[in-house]
Amino acid sequence: MSIAEPSFTIGIEEEYLLVDLETRALAIEPSEDILAECERRLPDHLVTPEFLRSQLEVGTRVCRNITEARAALTELRRTVAEVAGKHGLGVMAASVHPFADWHQLKHTPKERYDVIARDMQATVRRLMICGMHVHCAIEDPELRIDLMNQASYFLPHLLALSTSSPFWRGEESGLKSYRMTVFDALPRTGIPDRFESYGEFSRLIDTLVEAGTLEDGSKLWWDMRPSSKFPTLEMRLCDVCPLVEDSLAIAALYSCILRMLYRLRRNNQRWRIYPQTLVAENRWIAQRFGVEGKLIDFGIPAPVPAADLVEEIIGLTAEDAAFLGCEKEVAHAREIARRGTSADRQIAAYHKAIESGASKEEALVKVVDQVLKETVSGLQ
Repeated sequence: MSIAEPSFTIGIEEEYLLVDLETRALAIEPSEDILAECERRLPDHLVTPEFLRSQLEVGTRVCRNITEARAALTELRRTVAEVAGKHGLGVMAASVHPFADWHQLKHTPKERYDVIARDMQATVRRLMICGMHVHCAIEDPELRIDLMNQASYFLPHLLALSTSSPFWRGEESGLKSYRMTVFDALPRTGIPDRFESYGEFSRLIDTLVEAGTLEDGSKLWWDMRPSSKFPTLEMRLCDVCPLVEDSLAIAALYSCILRMLYRLRRNNQRWRIYPQTLVAENRWIAQRFGVEGKLIDFGIPAPVPAADLVEEIIGLTAEDAAFLGCEKEVAHAREIARRGTSADRQIAAYHKAIESGASKEEALVKVVDQVLKETVSGLQ
């Protein structure tokens, strides 16, 4: 039986850090008025608290295409920044604050977060990290599972393009996405399992619910998952990007990868499904080196520069980018691979400041200032 073509509508979620503009430290107890005003001014979007009070999460409305997603994400960033600014705070669209200490932070007083804090203990108390999630509508549940099995291969490539967390508690970590080491301490994370059907996936959720491990599928925190709320395949792996153009490029490329895989299936073809261990190896390389690394091309097999593999994906999805009207955004992934990610710019800013005579603390402030500026750039 043929499956109707998915709508491929998209939604983007981003998590932001709220920063005291005087000290450049995270705001430990930001005013609740910030969230209330954002909700009032953005009725068509989602603005919610995150686990830590120093964070906010935003989500676009359902967007028919990347043009709508651009307008929605721009409106969200601009509005949140304006409201936070009234309270002396800035907004950082980066996955880690470079010198914050999780011991000083407080979690949001909300039943869901109270339960998570009780159950997860120190692993969640240190969760001062932010990510970007992209929902792509795949209405048929069986197709959703089939595409998840195949699309997992591309997750490390998307992570490499997004990296924005090279520092942790005032130290250069040596990783381009330190966020992943923090998140991976939680259960039910990482590359998703492979499933033969949506029924098999549902049985896994039912088993965990019946065992009392989780309440529902929303606490399945894989890098990619069938959403528990929407008929979408949700990509959750990426760091949040300070530059909105980078976020849109990754969202567009993700949508095009799914459409490419659907197109192959329509032609009785499919992408080879590799063992989870191999994909996880590329995930680690992306986490460690970002776009400066060499990911493994398993078909050879040999390490290949990430930029070359990004170019290959752009070629593979050219027809799909044209179909979805996002050629410009997908092409921007080439620019990210050429000039580096936020992680690369943060590291460069830090070392430039040190070489100019700044102290370690002053150099980290320079990093914060750079990310604050990039977060609101290009939002006109």
